[in-house]
Amino acid sequence: MDLQIRKAIPEDAEILIKIYNAAFYEDYVRYGVCPAYGRSVDDMKKSIIEVPKHIAFFDLKPIGVISVKQTGDHVYYIGCLCVIPEFQRKGIGHQLIEFMKTQYSDWKKIELITPIDKEKNVKFYTEKCGFMIDNEEMDRSVKVYHFSMSR
Repeated sequence: MDLQIRKAIPEDAEILIKIYNAAFYEDYVRYGVCPAYGRSVDDMKKSIIEVPKHIAFFDLKPIGVISVKQTGDHVYYIGCLCVIPEFQRKGIGHQLIEFMKTQYSDWKKIELITPIDKEKNVKFYTEKCGFMIDNEEMDRSVKVYHFSMSR
């Protein structure tokens, strides 16, 4: 699938909220809480300024986001990787990971977390993208895996 990917600006806050809400509604219902779901426009604008985000478009329709923050010397943390449900399982998440690796080409380590019981996510990150599971912990009421990829 041919995507166009561009860096988000604060004026994209409503677009990002729509993508996040569509992608994370299931998590919100499942866990009763999801930090990416239901954000205000002001919160999203602040987040766009603090943590770079890139929006994926297909036929001019915004369909996905990757949010990446440098946390150390050549270490990056993927705070959010999401694709709206109707476009999931089409390779878009993988394309966004590959985009991130070229956009931040100095990376030596990439980290992220995801709920343990989200088996599709765990399989995606380990089998499709090459991440390793480092450990598990509780994040509020949700058990999560910490993943990393090093080179």
